[in-house]
Amino acid sequence: MSPRTIIQPSRLSRGVRRWAQARHFSDRRVIFSGIQPTGTPHLGNYIGAIHRWVRLQDEPGEVSDLIYSVVDLHAITMPISPEVLRRHRREAMASLLAAGIDPDRSTLFYQSAIPAHSELMWILACRASTGYLSRMTQWKSKLSVASSTTLFDEDVRSSLKLGLFSYPVLQAADILLYRATHVPVGDDQRQHLEFARECVSNFNSTYGKHLVSPTTLSSPELRVMSLQNPAQKMSKSDKSHWSRILITDTPEEINKKVMGAVTDSENYVSYDPAARPGVSNLLRLLSYFDSGSRTPEQLAAELSSENAGLGVLKQSVSESIIAAMSGIRERYLQLLAEDGGGFIDHVAREGARKAQLRADETMAIVREAVGL
Repeated sequence: MSPRTIIQPSRLSRGVRRWAQARHFSDRRVIFSGIQPTGTPHLGNYIGAIHRWVRLQDEPGEVSDLIYSVVDLHAITMPISPEVLRRHRREAMASLLAAGIDPDRSTLFYQSAIPAHSELMWILACRASTGYLSRMTQWKSKLSVASSTTLFDEDVRSSLKLGLFSYPVLQAADILLYRATHVPVGDDQRQHLEFARECVSNFNSTYGKHLVSPTTLSSPELRVMSLQNPAQKMSKSDKSHWSRILITDTPEEINKKVMGAVTDSENYVSYDPAARPGVSNLLRLLSYFDSGSRTPEQLAAELSSENAGLGVLKQSVSESIIAAMSGIRERYLQLLAEDGGGFIDHVAREGARKAQLRADETMAIVREAVGL
């Protein structure tokens, strides 16, 4: 071993400490979020994640760094063929760009392009509690078992894979790798962000205060429900394509799906989520695309005062969604078609290059802290 080999770690250590100090005292927000490549996003994905990401780009660049990822490693926690995964990855990237993600403002990349996601996951997993993980809802939801199910159930032991069980650790690594200060999450993901903070506590209590504990970035939450079963969330797994609106649907398809939405037999408009879930779902959508200037209750009162029936409500919802989705389908198809999707590949490469720089900085700190 040469003297240079011995000296190098101390040089790295000083550089790492200077970088960590600079980041610690910075007022700049680092926002991270990811989306699974599970096919073309639907309206619920758009409202719950994509549109929020686009709006965050309005913040000045000196205020926040935006890091968005197509989290393809998460996609293989459930069975999926290589051909389908490749197609879904590219479709997800095209959807984000078509919906308004600007690669000059945001870092956009495939999770699997950065090996440090997996490395940091392993390091965090070595301190993660299996008891905590066993109480997480993700693996139970994916296996379609009751929330009261435990690891001692025979059926669970035979079907639960380690990747699905440890999914929250990888999700924590996704966030902590980029030293994210804020993470936009919906209600169904709050538990995962709490677990990420638990991972920070476990690591920092063992190795020193090196990882950043992320803060929840909240916004008014809108649960977009199925158009055919308003008691359930809109989902790509629903067998009926009438249950969801894809962001690449044509105006004609959007209109047919909205006009065919399940409501009830009463031909008047009122906002009552418990008694009239279908009508209330449409009113919430109309309020959202009305830029929130009028609440669902206010819209219901206005339509009721005009003696408008459900047909008028559905037509208004259809027109508002079509206007909001205008241009997305055309941009999506163009991105996939032009030069064999060459621009998509270019964005992914450049995004990975920028993400790798951040990941390297964090892993230098983590490896040194752990002793690797």
